[in-house]
Amino acid sequence: VQLQASGGGLVQAGGSLRLSCAASGFTYSITTFGWYRQAPGKQRELVAGITNSGSATYADSVKGRFTISRDNANNIAYLQMNSLKPEDTAVYYCKAYFSEIMYDHWGQGTQVTVSS
Repeated sequence: VQLQASGGGLVQAGGSLRLSCAASGFTYSITTFGWYRQAPGKQRELVAGITNSGSATYADSVKGRFTISRDNANNIAYLQMNSLKPEDTAVYYCKAYFSEIMYDHWGQGTQVTVSS
């Protein structure tokens, strides 16, 4: 299983970025995609998650600013991030959960830096 995250970068406060997470190399369906982030000196936290039926959840800190979506046909998850704040600066990771085999797989992180 491979999860390739992309789309990070440097942006000014108030700007936008869209992260992508492309999954490949598996035969089971991805039940849930999740986006997590980890800032320096802090624990990794859930940012947003989306099920295969499209039900989404968000951390309170990003509600109304971030939108998670997925393309089931191509096994890609997206995280649209608007109105970015300096406190959104972190390494963002995607995770795929396969419920049929109860297996989590993490992708590599992508750095998001928001300047004030």
